[in-house]
This record gives sequence, C-alpha cells and structure tokens, in this order.
Amino acid sequence: MFRFLTAGESHGKGLTVIVEGVPAGLRLTEEYIARDMARRQVGYGRGGRMQIERDHAEILSGVRHGLTMGSPIAMWIENRDWSTGKGPDGVPWIDEMSIEPSDVEFEPITALRPGHADTPGAAKYGQTDARNILERSSARESAARVAAGSVARRFLEEFGVEVHGHVTNIGGVHAKPSHAIDWAALEQPPYHRERPDGSRMAAVRCADPDAAARMIQAIDAAREAGDSVGGIIEVIATGAPIGLGTHIQWDRKLTTRLAAAVMSMNAVKAVEFGAGFAQADLRGSKVHDVIKPIQDWERSPDGGWLRPWPRRTNNSGGLEGGMTTGEPLVVRAMVKPIATLMNGLETVDLATGEFVTKAHFERSDITFVPTCAVIGEAMVAAVLADAMLEKFGGDHIEETIRNWRAYMAGLGPQGE
Repeated sequence: MFRFLTAGESHGKGLTVIVEGVPAGLRLTEEYIARDMARRQVGYGRGGRMQIERDHAEILSGVRHGLTMGSPIAMWIENRDWSTGKGPDGVPWIDEMSIEPSDVEFEPITALRPGHADTPGAAKYGQTDARNILERSSARESAARVAAGSVARRFLEEFGVEVHGHVTNIGGVHAKPSHAIDWAALEQPPYHRERPDGSRMAAVRCADPDAAARMIQAIDAAREAGDSVGGIIEVIATGAPIGLGTHIQWDRKLTTRLAAAVMSMNAVKAVEFGAGFAQADLRGSKVHDVIKPIQDWERSPDGGWLRPWPRRTNNSGGLEGGMTTGEPLVVRAMVKPIATLMNGLETVDLATGEFVTKAHFERSDITFVPTCAVIGEAMVAAVLADAMLEKFGGDHIEETIRNWRAYMAGLGPQGE
C-alpha cells in the first residue's frame, strides 16, 4: 500500500510528510523531488508568498545511498516565511505561530471568509480565532503532497507510467482541445522567458498559446478588481496497465479512489473522467468505447501485446467498472476561485455574529489553477502507485517489476 500523511501549518516552521509502502531498492534523490517542488511554485497569478519560499523536500529517513530501504520515507519542507516573512504585526511569524505560550498579544481573526474553512472549522473545533483553522486548511499543505507525489512518480517510472497535468480553463477562457501536448513546453520558466511567438504559454500551464494569453488577461483583470478566478485542470496518465482497481467493492474502485484524491485538493468542487458530464447529452452508441479486433492490436518489441484490448475512442477516460482499461487515464477537476479576496466579501464576526463589511485578508494568490495541475499530478500518481502495489506487491522493486512483467505477458485473449 502506498500512502502518505502530512503535518504542518501555513506559517509554522515547516511541513512534514511521511510516505509509506515504497518497496526497497527504488532509486530516489532529493534532486529528483526538487523538480516537482519547483514546478508547484510557479504560475501566473501566484502571490508574494512564492517569492519568499524556496521549497525543498529534505529526506530524513527511508533512503540510504540513493536507494529506498522499504521503511517509511520522512521528508521536511521548511517554511522560510516563518522566520523571514512578515506576520500581521509586521514581524516574522515566530511569535505568532510559537509552539510554546507567548507573552506577545495577537489580534484574533474573527472576520470570517466566505468560501474558506473558517466558519465550519471554527464551529466544529470550538475556536475563537480563525487562524487555528486557516493555518492548516491553507493550500500551503499542498507542498507536502507534491513531495509525496514525486516519490510516487519515481516509482511509476519503473513501469513506464507517466503523469502530466495542464490547464484547460481559467476565468472562463477555454483552451482548444489538444491530443498532442508538448509537455516539455509547459515546463518553461514563466517569469524568465517567453515563447518564440511572444506567448507566455508556460505561465498558466496551458497548451493553447492563444488561450494562454487570454487567461493571463483574465488574471490581470481579476487582480485589478481585487478579485480571484478559478478554472479547470486536466491530468493525463499514460502507460497504466489494464485491470488496476476492482469492481468488487465500492471503496476499492479506482474511480472512487481517484475522485476522492482529486476532490481532496483545495478549492476543487467537481471531478469528471474522460468525456465526463458531456456524456449525459449523448446516446450510449455515441459514448461507449468500442474494442478493436485482435488484428488491429500492436505488438511490443519482445513479441507481446503493446497494449492489449485497445479501444477506438476513450470517452471513459481509461476507466470502466472501477478499473483501468489500458487507455490513457484522463481526470478533470474544476477549481473554484480562491476564497481569500483583496476586496473581501461582506461577512460576520466570529465572536459576535454581527455584520462586518469586509472579510479577513492577509495575502493571497489571484489564482492557483496552474499550480493545481501539478498538485493534481501528485494525487493521481499517489493513487496509481497504490493501485500498482495492490496488484503487483513486492517488498523490493525488482520483485514488483517481475510480478508486473508476468501479468503483462498473460493479457492476450483468454482462449490462447
């Protein structure tokens, strides 16, 4: 079982993540994880926090001489903002977020933010200061998720599984559908150079340069209005074998697990697979993915089937009956506009329930949809790593690979 737990607050000392279930013998380095950590930080519309942080996941346990040992992997991500940033009183957050009781007096946050975890969290946990809720509910926690997802990505690479994410919509600007995305182009540093045609495609992680330029305009307009914008991300995983997951129980279906993982991301309010909600308007004959006959199957270099039971279409998004079909896995998520607004909405006071003209504002992004594409990759990778280990097991990576190869060799027609 691949699983992870995170701990830490947005303005505390840092974030901790513990990853469990990784087989021994997997090559893993901090440098590998650093690439995904850096990808999470960039994107047009991000706020000042990303100018402070230099996210790095330090491996504290579970790896020796560059190889996993089979034991839990612990990682530490320092919050530079804790010691170098400016808290609400104009000084670093050291006293504000002190573990020990502090003699310094702080003004509690009581102007509740609609759309955030403030109100239900404060009510549930009996808090008089919404900071005790917002510190943990902050999207800052996603840095730990991306570190865990990077470990999952490294594991999946051993089996030829790739996971990529991109943006299809920001602020009502929709990208044209594309079936041949240049993933390398999306990794170009958004603040340091432009594409040859003058577009800033990488800035919003969108594969459509024209739409990317208009997305940037939508973000700029929201910034000028003191508002925020949401959007849609798409995560595509290729190389996953047919049969991951199961139809046997509701909670073991891969659709269940993927939907839960992606919905757990901050601000995500809807998830769809493949053609998604559009299928509701179509007849079944236009929806279901017809299986190609065996004469149209492709052989791998070793004589086996390159991709057994291939389909003519992929409206299901690579999932049927809670299991992978062998086609690309396609997951889409709707990310609502960020709830912390420069021009805060009217609200009420946590202590009195009385009307307040403007909800609390500290510091926020205008949008973090491009970042959500990277976080979405991490969550999908974590679920796929868990499903691979569930199917193929193995306490050492070589054992897992042997089990996978044996399974793949027997995936042809069952009467052979």
